[in-house]
Amino acid sequence: MFPENFVFVLFGATGDLAYKKLLPALYQAVRFNPELIKGHFICLGRSASNRDDYLQTVKQFLCEHSTIAFDEKHWQNFIQKIIFLKLDADNDADFDALKTEIDRLNAAVKIYYLSTSPKLFTNIVTHLKRNDLHLGDARLVLEKPLGHDLQSAQNIHKIVSDAFDEKQIYRIDHYLGKESVQNLMAVRFGNRLLEPLWNRVHIRSVQITLAEKIGIESRGLFYDSTGAMRDMVQNHLMQLLCFIAMEPPYNLSPDAIRDEKLKVLRSIIPSTPALALKNCVMGQYISGMMDGQNVCGYRQEHDVNPNSMTETYTALKLYIENWRWTGVPFYLRTGKRLNQSLAQIVIHFRSVPHRLFTPPVGLTSENRLVLNLHPNDEMRLYMAAKPAGNHHHLQSVSLNMNFAEQMNQRRPTAYERLLCDIIKGDLSLFVRYDELTEAWHKISPFLDLQHHYPDVLKFYTAGSWGVPDASVLLRDKKARWFEDELKYL
Repeated sequence: MFPENFVFVLFGATGDLAYKKLLPALYQAVRFNPELIKGHFICLGRSASNRDDYLQTVKQFLCEHSTIAFDEKHWQNFIQKIIFLKLDADNDADFDALKTEIDRLNAAVKIYYLSTSPKLFTNIVTHLKRNDLHLGDARLVLEKPLGHDLQSAQNIHKIVSDAFDEKQIYRIDHYLGKESVQNLMAVRFGNRLLEPLWNRVHIRSVQITLAEKIGIESRGLFYDSTGAMRDMVQNHLMQLLCFIAMEPPYNLSPDAIRDEKLKVLRSIIPSTPALALKNCVMGQYISGMMDGQNVCGYRQEHDVNPNSMTETYTALKLYIENWRWTGVPFYLRTGKRLNQSLAQIVIHFRSVPHRLFTPPVGLTSENRLVLNLHPNDEMRLYMAAKPAGNHHHLQSVSLNMNFAEQMNQRRPTAYERLLCDIIKGDLSLFVRYDELTEAWHKISPFLDLQHHYPDVLKFYTAGSWGVPDASVLLRDKKARWFEDELKYL
């Protein structure tokens, strides 16, 4: 249930994330949940001159980025609840004005969404506490990256936790808001057919891929100090790994789910520098052809150091040391300027113990479950069957299900779902602090690779599937990346 009266305060409301994702998501949330009109939305930023100019810019972005058709009537209802204030995070007087506005609204629930650089998190929280804006039913939403490394994440938490209790903090990972990601739990724990097979006895390996065709767009300054490991692996990929590998929670309460995810992260075998080198490939894209157009290399992108050693691609192999998964490799991979945009999980099952038939040509196993999260929300189960007229050979066939078509209903965007959960006070799809620090612990050896091995960074052509050496990670298991197997399926 949504609260009767709330105020949603958006810091960084004139930034790219707010314009392209958050405000379109709020507009859609209000449109499909009329009870949200009971609340108020305070948008804080520095670049807009006044409310009218700001709303005109918001409208332009809504028309471009909303997943539903723009409707003037709903727009007018929405903007009646928008308040715009200019705010500089270093200006005490601006926070005094914010407090005056929040006190005037007398809201039962106060939500502070920090869509800003993490460098501003501690300063904003300090000002909120100084003005007693953290008291009562107050919630703080933090966008990634939550720190640059483990130490900086701990430093942020020290300041934040001095003002807000853990149950008030919503660390947002928009991937967890995707319907397809939430469906992973339903597919696993809601089907008798799958759960008995979900272990090392029946599964030989798991691949998780988050591939992007786009480059860094206008984020050169941010990305060059971040890289693929911090931008995608520490959060999105680790969270997907948890959903695939976790044990069934005792119920669907927030902490029951997050307890099981934490167990997975703690069970990942820690890496030494030598082991990290063996189990990780890092790369950076150079110029190439994509969709008939020549695209520049990473070092030629705007605001990027021409001698940058930042990785735009990484692939790594992890092992989970517990009763269910010992010995099963988990391959995690992400990159910019790859062959296609794709979010995909591939479960490779072991072959039958005694083969009566000749298996399909070129395949390392007959059965695999493919869970596509983007661009399509679908599940494909590949099996072996006998072609007509052949008594001894098998070929690969698939059973396909498109969730969007099967459910035949509107599916909210990731940010829309998460924003509604924040307003409701549901923490289920948000990351707890112990999850965050454990993920930093496990990827730190990979982050430090360039300090120990300066030549670890390889190069790959834009439009390819990344660094060719990534195939070496799978070689000891006589496996291939899924795109290399598609020609045989």
